[in-house]
Amino acid sequence: MNVILLEKLGRFGGVGDRATVKAGFARNYLIPRGKAVFATEENIAEFESRRADLEANEMQKLESARAKAKFVSELGDVVIKAIAGDEGKLFGSVGARDIADAINQLGGEVGRGEISMPDGSIRQTGHFEIEVVLHPDVRQSIQILIEAE
Repeated sequence: MNVILLEKLGRFGGVGDRATVKAGFARNYLIPRGKAVFATEENIAEFESRRADLEANEMQKLESARAKAKFVSELGDVVIKAIAGDEGKLFGSVGARDIADAINQLGGEVGRGEISMPDGSIRQTGHFEIEVVLHPDVRQSIQILIEAE
């Protein structure tokens, strides 16, 4: 299915690019969230009339993400206290929501969806490097220190 992207989406392209995606992905995710429209003649004409506004909006999102990344990079170690056993194993785990909450308590504005944890939740104490994806072009690594309570 052919769609026109209304915002930058990582591997699919940038604003105004035509992308071929699976029909379910377009119908269930891209179109309802306003990230793309079907590539019909009417939508192409409408997009061309709105192109400048959409590109300006995308630049504003990029600048906002860069400002957030600068703040996050200046945080240093983000300390999270959790209940742990004698050997450093946590009773439970520390996930993206816990990390986002810890950053937000320090004055940041990070959502749990922006925390990248490809290995899953953290289940032990120690230092960990986590990546925060604020925009497809803006990624910032932060240090997380999990301490036992």
